[in-house]
Amino acid sequence: MAKYFAIHPVGSGLTIEGGTPLAKSIKAHLTADAYWIGSVYVPEAGALYCTWDAKDADAIRKVLAKAAPDLPTEGPYLITMNIHSEDFR
Repeated sequence: MAKYFAIHPVGSGLTIEGGTPLAKSIKAHLTADAYWIGSVYVPEAGALYCTWDAKDADAIRKVLAKAAPDLPTEGPYLITMNIHSEDFR
């Protein structure tokens, strides 16, 4: 499976309590073709950044359409390079 990155412009007020129902819904709708790996939230940017393992971007879109139809989404974008600082020691 390929790795994908999705951006969700959710604003600067996201909390664990507010995001938990959404996260549980997404987790419940995952498929063999699209698996949510994790997310990071940056309040200053007003965005939640999520990484996925997926067959293709459409598989992620299908999960999000069922699990979180009102979640604003940019992407998902195919990750073609993952660079770690340790690669340059």
